[in-house]
Amino acid sequence: MTGMSISREPARQPEVESMLLAGEQFARALYSEEECFLLDVSELDRPEVAVFVARLDGIAVGMVAVVGSGDSPELKRLFVDDSARGRGIAAALLAAAEGHARTAGARVIRLETGTRSTAAVALYEKHGYGHIPRFGEYIDSESSVCMEKSL
Repeated sequence: MTGMSISREPARQPEVESMLLAGEQFARALYSEEECFLLDVSELDRPEVAVFVARLDGIAVGMVAVVGSGDSPELKRLFVDDSARGRGIAAALLAAAEGHARTAGARVIRLETGTRSTAAVALYEKHGYGHIPRFGEYIDSESSVCMEKSL
């Protein structure tokens, strides 16, 4: 795509914080507070977290974070602005996150989304993510859908 770039960037910047807020508003419209497992900017602004930002002609339109290291880091906060959806940005962000995890030695990458996030589930399935039992803090969350992809 012409004019698109994806790079690792700091979490603490106005454009990323704006996307985090938009993603939070979207999630809160679908799920109760107890069903939302969102990381805020302070949790993303850590050395063990890699934040990737997609830009179209220099304007931030999407983001994703890879949290943790080792065999199975977690994908968090994938978000694409409404104005940029349908342009392959989510797929490009997934590829960047997966590439980072693979280079860091991960064998799989995991994620959690929700039962009412059907577009997200379809996106992940399309890109090779399979359903797995709920893990970690999501074990008791009936609205959680957990997935992973072998790298």
